[in-house]
Amino acid sequence: MFTYDIGNIFKGVGHSYSRPFHWKGEQWADFGMVVGGTGLVYVFDDNTSRFIRNNRESVPGWIRDYGTSYGSPENNYIATSAVYLTGLILKDEKLRRTGVLLISSATSAGLLQQVLKSVVGRARPVANLGKDTFDPFNSSRNFHSFPSGHAILAFTNAYAIAKQFKNPWLKAGIYTVGAIPGISRVWDGQHWLSDMVFAFAISIATVESIDRYLDSKYDQKYNDQDKKVSWNLTFGPGQIGLNLQF
Repeated sequence: MFTYDIGNIFKGVGHSYSRPFHWKGEQWADFGMVVGGTGLVYVFDDNTSRFIRNNRESVPGWIRDYGTSYGSPENNYIATSAVYLTGLILKDEKLRRTGVLLISSATSAGLLQQVLKSVVGRARPVANLGKDTFDPFNSSRNFHSFPSGHAILAFTNAYAIAKQFKNPWLKAGIYTVGAIPGISRVWDGQHWLSDMVFAFAISIATVESIDRYLDSKYDQKYNDQDKKVSWNLTFGPGQIGLNLQF
């Protein structure tokens, strides 16, 4: 079982990277919406970053600490590996599949964000250079803002786990917990809001792609296989919002 699952982890990562070569009109339209939506958030990044950072101290410290620690790669892989090993020991196929989905999705999205950070070279808010500063392939971490790695790893886990449940309130709770690490990085001035929004889109696309691949590898499937999360940006006087529909 272990050998079979490890093989599916690597194959799942490869499958996710190959998907853009198979996209058709609908998928390219979705990609265009993601890029366009991220661009709209980008326009307001200076204002949203300032507002969120100014309200940082009003957030309980334990929430900020959770967001910072859970989104780190080492803690993320400890959690996902624990899920998989539990399924392996108990010989529970659904739990094994969950672990495979979590690990392969985190690996795929995590490697992608590392490449994007270097290629885009966007300055972090703490660098005090403004949202429009880019220096591709700069080795300094101050130019590794886009997209948010914490947001990707945490929301990838949340989205994969939430797929197992039908209850919309439970899903909403899981998504909220998974979004905190990304938001915490905006609080701390490590990322812009648009960095987080694009990271969420990568998480959703990656999990959906690998989950479909695993359908052909395991008998146990998730609930709501035909339902995906869609997200919309909302604007109003003095506010900007991100709505997830599921």
